[in-house]
Amino acid sequence: MPEATPEGQLDGAESAEDFARVPDGFQRLWTPHRMAYIGGADKPSDNTEKACPFCAAPARSDPEGLIVKRGDSAYVVLNLYPYNPGHVLVCPYRHVADYTEITIAERDEISELTSQAMSVIRAVSSPQGFNIGLNQGEAAGAGIAAHLHQHIVPRWSGDANFLPIIAQTKALPQVHGEVRSALAAAWASLD
Repeated sequence: MPEATPEGQLDGAESAEDFARVPDGFQRLWTPHRMAYIGGADKPSDNTEKACPFCAAPARSDPEGLIVKRGDSAYVVLNLYPYNPGHVLVCPYRHVADYTEITIAERDEISELTSQAMSVIRAVSSPQGFNIGLNQGEAAGAGIAAHLHQHIVPRWSGDANFLPIIAQTKALPQVHGEVRSALAAAWASLD
């Protein structure tokens, strides 16, 4: 087997296959489950309400749909592929893609649920900050562009490390069911 020299060159590597076998001093964290997200396995096949996961979630029980809070015209749901624990989405029930197309009632409730979500997440996990935003259209990063959803991402100093940048992997200390239960219980205490 070829050996890496201190200068990073390979002694005896004659092919790409040989190169792939050279130890490089890095440990590997394999996360094949992320391929579902990367490959778009859960992405709707079309932009209709019938195929939309944000339209389907409210028809399920709260634990099954990962719903944290239901309002009159919008609801709060855990992000299936969170950036951090407690990453939630605020979605109108109505299948609408663009912020300029939501009603005043939807806009007001999305804003109120966002504010409440920040309070709830603070009570549960004491983040040091938040990223809050909408990605309008696929070009802007919306994974599901056909149904408006606002992200609320809790942040802690040092939570952006090399894993998401280099390995497209995020280490999450809790499973969705635990996070949803904790947030829902804290939200119930606000009501």
